[in-house]
Amino acid sequence: MLEVIENGIFTTVQDLGRYGYQRYGVPVSGAVDQFSIRVANILVGNAENDAGLEITLVGPTIRFLDNTVIAVTGGQLGPMVDDRPIQCWRSVAVTRGACLSFSGQQDGMRAYLAVAGGIDVPRVLGSRSTFIRAKLGGLDGRQLMNGDTLGVLDTRLSSQIVGSALMPWNIPTYGNHHILRVTLGPQDNAFTEKGMRTLLSSTYTVSSTSDRMGSRLIGPVVEHKKGADIVSDGTSFGAIQITGEGLPIILLADRGTTGGYTKIANVISVDLARIAQAQIADTVQFRSVTLSEAHGALREQERVIAELRLATRG
Repeated sequence: MLEVIENGIFTTVQDLGRYGYQRYGVPVSGAVDQFSIRVANILVGNAENDAGLEITLVGPTIRFLDNTVIAVTGGQLGPMVDDRPIQCWRSVAVTRGACLSFSGQQDGMRAYLAVAGGIDVPRVLGSRSTFIRAKLGGLDGRQLMNGDTLGVLDTRLSSQIVGSALMPWNIPTYGNHHILRVTLGPQDNAFTEKGMRTLLSSTYTVSSTSDRMGSRLIGPVVEHKKGADIVSDGTSFGAIQITGEGLPIILLADRGTTGGYTKIANVISVDLARIAQAQIADTVQFRSVTLSEAHGALREQERVIAELRLATRG
């Protein structure tokens, strides 16, 4: 169904992640921006957990070997079909022989491509997601390369889904400054009052050492009471570790299953997409919210998802 003509900088097969194996040391992985891949899949009539492509900064060139329907969501990388721009966050019909390419990064850094039927690669431990460091899942456990071909699980198409779109007021924009809402803990008592104030009042910069494991930040040092190390415990998506140097790391999709640094706070679920789209040299600020506020934001996001799902089913 798909042929990779040019692979871009870093394009991988991802779904919503590999759950149930963290106790064996296997990371969850999956899409870093889960809102975007869920929406992309809904727009083309897939299940939300079907596999698509995560595209980083410089997009690939992909030839379609049959008629299909696609959607591109997430970061705005300038998607084009046969050199004509297409709208993001909308399902688009493409014909056999058409080529998808990207003109260049405009907003955000990760785009998601869903294809009607879902990308067909073998499930590994219940997921089609790629974890590069262990060569696990996806297409032979690696990023896509020139000449690769991918099939889809279901080739039946419904013309009804063409033109389905996320409402304009629900389409995120990212920019280069990100205010991330956080809930404090579980080890916030390991930091001085000054350290807590520093985290919540400072501006940090995304480091060039950031990747799918975590977004490393540069800025004012967050002061521990006694030191950064704890007995290793479980990690969560969006957990903010403070290293021995006093600098934050926001843990992302390929995070280790356990970690030995104190965790001062956790980015709320709804704002994970913002840090997923933060580029090197972007700035970040943290704002503390209550669990009730975090739950309210998540309920609102799920309402948007549910309304889109209902609309695409007619």
